[in-house]
Amino acid sequence: MKHRTVRGRILYTSNKPERRGQERGRERFTMTRHTDGKLTIRAQCEIEEPDPTVLRDIVYSLDENDRPMDCHVRLTIGDRFMGSGWFRMTDEFVECESYGPSIGRLSQRVPANGRYDGFGTHPIIGDAYLTRCMDGARGPHKRPLRVFLPSTDHRGATPPIIAEANLFLEYVGEEKAESRAGVFACRHFRFTDEHAGMAGKDGAHPPYDLWVTADEDSVFVKGGVGGYMQTWYELVELER
Repeated sequence: MKHRTVRGRILYTSNKPERRGQERGRERFTMTRHTDGKLTIRAQCEIEEPDPTVLRDIVYSLDENDRPMDCHVRLTIGDRFMGSGWFRMTDEFVECESYGPSIGRLSQRVPANGRYDGFGTHPIIGDAYLTRCMDGARGPHKRPLRVFLPSTDHRGATPPIIAEANLFLEYVGEEKAESRAGVFACRHFRFTDEHAGMAGKDGAHPPYDLWVTADEDSVFVKGGVGGYMQTWYELVELER
């Protein structure tokens, strides 16, 4: 086969005092880079805590310029089917075909209304790859981030429909980062939701720090979310 494959596993743990270090979920991912430059990310995410449990399957593709092309989302919440959706993105619009018991059959087409930075898929590996929209040559800086996504719920645990979020993304700088998968040259980023663009407890998404490999793959190495969420994520297996 001519494509190149990266595979890995991310462990989800808790930073809450009563559960510190305890496993609360996991993510298995595959990244397939084709010879024409296009990329497909596949991820299966399992969140066991807090209830209800979340099982998410994602297949997400980007073009040779890292612009989103299409994404399939399938959600099982509390071990019950919540919804399935297919999204297609262009510079002019985002469209969706989805179905779920609570929304029925849904067709959407939403104008892009200008430049947007990407598509938020909710898997941790997708968060890491989204940071590629930042210009590392500028050095540490912070700027607004505009994304479309299938859910503004912090865990993505709602039926897939077109939504928009406006956040901030900060490039903190280059750092070495260590996880159970090894030591990596990384870029440190921080997502913040200063205008409460993501729905959830207290309105805003808590600050989210992540360390991403400083190479063409942009693989998540480690990171965590503060505030009420108190979650931690770590790359524990990597095959390239």
